[in-house]
Amino acid sequence: MNLPADGLFDTRAQFQSAVRSAFAQIASAGAREVWLCDEDFADWPLNDSQVVEHLSQWAGAHRRCTVMASRYDSIQRLHPRWVHWRRQRSHVVHCRTPDESQTNSLPGLLLAPGCLTLRLIDRERWRGSISADPADAVLARERLDVLMQRSVEAFPSSTLGL
Repeated sequence: MNLPADGLFDTRAQFQSAVRSAFAQIASAGAREVWLCDEDFADWPLNDSQVVEHLSQWAGAHRRCTVMASRYDSIQRLHPRWVHWRRQRSHVVHCRTPDESQTNSLPGLLLAPGCLTLRLIDRERWRGSISADPADAVLARERLDVLMQRSVEAFPSSTLGL
C-alpha cells in the first residue's frame, strides 16, 4: 500500500490505492463480512480487475457484502466488471439505499470488521484514513447500523420481465 505509515491519505490516487489494498487484505484475511458505503461509488476502483479478483477470492461460503448507496447508476455505468461479479454472487452481495432523509449524509466507508476500516472523510480533498483499530470498526458499524435501519433493498442483481 502506498500510504504514509500513519494510515492517512490525501490524494485521489492514494485513496484508490488504499481501496485496492483493502480488498487484497480482506481476501487474504478471509473477513466474514464487508460493508461498502458511498453516495454513488463513482470514484472507487470497483472496475479494477484486481479488485474483482480479490472479491472473487473472498466470496466463499458464509460471506456477506452489504453495499449502501444513494444511487446505483454510476456503478452500472462505470463498473461493469463489478456488476458482472455481483450478478454471479447475488447470494453474497446485498445492495440497499437509505431513505431520503439520509441520502446526502452517506459516509465514504469500507468496513471489514476484525480486519480494517477505510474512511473517506473529505471527498473534495481526498482525505481519509485506513485503520485496523477495533474502535474505528465499532464506530463505523454503529454509523452503518443507523443507515441500515432506514434503508430499503435496491439495485437488484437481475430484472425479470413478464
